[in-house]
Amino acid sequence: MQLEDILLPERCYCKVPWRSKRRILTNISDLISGQFKGLESEPIYDSLMAREQLGSTGLGNGIAIPHCRVTNCAEIIGSLITLEEPAEYDAIDGKPVDILFVLIVPERESDEHITALAKLAKLLSDQDLCFTLRQTLCNEDLYNIAVTY
Repeated sequence: MQLEDILLPERCYCKVPWRSKRRILTNISDLISGQFKGLESEPIYDSLMAREQLGSTGLGNGIAIPHCRVTNCAEIIGSLITLEEPAEYDAIDGKPVDILFVLIVPERESDEHITALAKLAKLLSDQDLCFTLRQTLCNEDLYNIAVTY
Protein backbone atom coordinates (compact mmCIF):
# COMPACT_ATOMS: atom_id res chain seq x y z
CA MET A 1 0.00 0.00 0.00
CA GLN A 2 1.23 3.43 -0.96
CA LEU A 3 -0.09 6.47 0.90
CA GLU A 4 -1.36 8.03 -2.32
CA ASP A 5 -3.56 4.93 -2.77
CA ILE A 6 -5.69 6.01 0.21
CA LEU A 7 -5.05 9.75 0.54
CA LEU A 8 -6.07 12.46 -1.92
CA PRO A 9 -5.37 16.21 -1.76
CA GLU A 10 -9.06 16.93 -1.17
CA ARG A 11 -8.92 14.87 2.05
CA CYS A 12 -6.09 16.90 3.57
CA TYR A 13 -7.08 19.65 5.97
CA CYS A 14 -4.47 22.02 7.31
CA LYS A 15 -4.76 24.02 10.55
CA VAL A 16 -8.46 23.39 11.15
CA PRO A 17 -10.01 25.11 14.20
CA TRP A 18 -11.66 22.01 15.68
CA ARG A 19 -11.19 21.96 19.46
CA SER A 20 -12.38 18.58 20.73
CA LYS A 21 -12.27 14.90 19.85
CA ARG A 22 -16.04 14.88 19.30
CA ARG A 23 -15.87 17.92 16.95
CA ILE A 24 -12.92 16.43 15.04
CA LEU A 25 -14.68 13.10 14.48
CA THR A 26 -18.00 14.77 13.63
CA ASN A 27 -16.44 17.11 11.07
CA ILE A 28 -14.29 14.49 9.40
CA SER A 29 -17.29 12.13 9.18
CA ASP A 30 -19.25 14.90 7.45
CA LEU A 31 -16.40 15.68 5.05
CA ILE A 32 -15.77 12.06 4.09
CA SER A 33 -19.46 11.25 3.64
CA GLY A 34 -19.77 14.27 1.36
CA GLN A 35 -17.11 12.83 -0.96
CA PHE A 36 -18.45 9.29 -1.28
CA LYS A 37 -21.85 8.21 -2.56
CA GLY A 38 -23.40 5.66 -0.25
CA LEU A 39 -21.43 6.70 2.83
CA GLU A 40 -23.35 8.59 5.45
CA SER A 41 -21.87 10.75 8.17
CA GLU A 42 -23.64 9.22 11.14
CA PRO A 43 -22.45 5.61 10.67
CA ILE A 44 -18.88 6.84 10.10
CA TYR A 45 -19.01 8.94 13.27
CA ASP A 46 -20.64 6.14 15.27
CA SER A 47 -17.97 3.66 14.13
CA LEU A 48 -15.13 6.08 14.92
CA MET A 49 -16.56 6.77 18.39
CA ALA A 50 -17.13 3.05 19.05
CA ARG A 51 -13.47 2.43 18.22
CA GLU A 52 -12.39 5.26 20.55
CA GLN A 53 -14.42 3.67 23.36
CA LEU A 54 -12.32 0.52 23.02
CA GLY A 55 -9.22 2.64 23.64
CA SER A 56 -7.92 5.95 22.43
CA THR A 57 -6.29 6.04 19.01
CA GLY A 58 -4.06 8.86 20.30
CA LEU A 59 -0.58 7.38 19.93
CA GLY A 60 1.29 10.07 21.84
CA ASN A 61 3.56 12.91 20.74
CA GLY A 62 0.54 14.82 19.40
CA ILE A 63 -0.45 12.08 16.93
CA ALA A 64 -3.73 10.17 16.57
CA ILE A 65 -4.90 7.64 14.00
CA PRO A 66 -8.66 7.33 14.44
CA HIS A 67 -9.87 4.37 12.40
CA CYS A 68 -12.87 2.14 11.89
CA ARG A 69 -14.63 -0.26 9.59
CA VAL A 70 -17.76 0.99 7.82
CA THR A 71 -20.38 -1.20 6.14
CA ASN A 72 -20.95 0.68 2.86
CA CYS A 73 -17.30 1.61 2.37
CA ALA A 74 -15.89 0.24 -0.90
CA GLU A 75 -12.23 1.25 -0.49
CA ILE A 76 -9.74 2.32 2.15
CA ILE A 77 -10.13 6.06 2.75
CA GLY A 78 -7.53 8.25 4.43
CA SER A 79 -7.70 11.83 5.60
CA LEU A 80 -4.80 13.87 7.01
CA ILE A 81 -5.59 16.71 9.39
CA THR A 82 -3.55 19.22 11.32
CA LEU A 83 -5.20 21.29 14.00
CA GLU A 84 -4.79 25.00 14.56
CA GLU A 85 -4.40 24.30 18.28
CA PRO A 86 -3.77 20.92 19.93
CA ALA A 87 -6.95 19.24 21.25
CA GLU A 88 -7.48 16.92 24.20
CA TYR A 89 -7.75 13.41 22.82
CA ASP A 90 -7.10 10.97 25.68
CA ALA A 91 -3.80 9.99 24.06
CA ILE A 92 -1.69 7.36 25.80
CA ASP A 93 0.84 9.98 26.92
CA GLY A 94 -1.88 12.36 28.14
CA LYS A 95 -0.77 15.09 25.73
CA PRO A 96 -3.11 16.87 23.30
CA VAL A 97 -3.18 15.94 19.62
CA ASP A 98 -2.54 18.19 16.63
CA ILE A 99 -1.93 15.71 13.79
CA LEU A 100 -4.51 13.10 12.86
CA PHE A 101 -4.70 10.55 10.11
CA VAL A 102 -8.25 9.20 9.88
CA LEU A 103 -8.61 5.78 8.28
CA ILE A 104 -11.98 4.42 7.12
CA VAL A 105 -11.93 0.87 5.77
CA PRO A 106 -14.43 -1.55 4.27
CA GLU A 107 -16.01 -3.84 6.82
CA ARG A 108 -14.19 -6.92 5.52
CA GLU A 109 -10.69 -5.49 4.84
CA SER A 110 -8.91 -6.73 7.96
CA ASP A 111 -5.46 -7.50 6.49
CA GLU A 112 -5.24 -4.28 4.51
CA HIS A 113 -6.56 -2.35 7.51
CA ILE A 114 -3.77 -3.67 9.75
CA THR A 115 -1.13 -3.05 7.08
CA ALA A 116 -2.33 0.52 6.59
CA LEU A 117 -2.37 1.21 10.34
CA ALA A 118 1.16 -0.14 10.76
CA LYS A 119 2.47 1.93 7.87
CA LEU A 120 0.78 5.09 9.18
CA ALA A 121 2.07 4.55 12.71
CA LYS A 122 5.62 4.13 11.38
CA LEU A 123 5.32 7.17 9.10
CA LEU A 124 3.92 9.40 11.84
CA SER A 125 6.58 8.32 14.32
CA ASP A 126 9.09 10.30 12.26
CA GLN A 127 9.70 13.50 14.23
CA ASP A 128 11.05 15.41 11.22
CA LEU A 129 7.94 14.63 9.18
CA CYS A 130 5.65 15.66 12.04
CA PHE A 131 7.58 18.89 12.54
CA THR A 132 7.17 19.68 8.83
CA LEU A 133 3.46 18.82 8.85
CA ARG A 134 2.95 21.11 11.84
CA GLN A 135 4.60 24.01 10.01
CA THR A 136 2.59 23.52 6.82
CA LEU A 137 -0.07 26.13 6.06
CA CYS A 138 -1.73 24.76 2.92
CA ASN A 139 -3.85 21.65 2.27
CA GLU A 140 -2.04 20.85 -0.98
CA ASP A 141 1.37 21.14 0.69
CA LEU A 142 0.17 18.88 3.50
CA TYR A 143 -0.70 16.23 0.91
CA ASN A 144 2.54 16.63 -1.05
CA ILE A 145 4.71 16.39 2.05
CA ALA A 146 2.91 13.30 3.32
CA VAL A 147 3.05 11.31 0.07
CA THR A 148 6.63 12.18 -0.82
CA TYR A 149 8.16 11.60 2.62
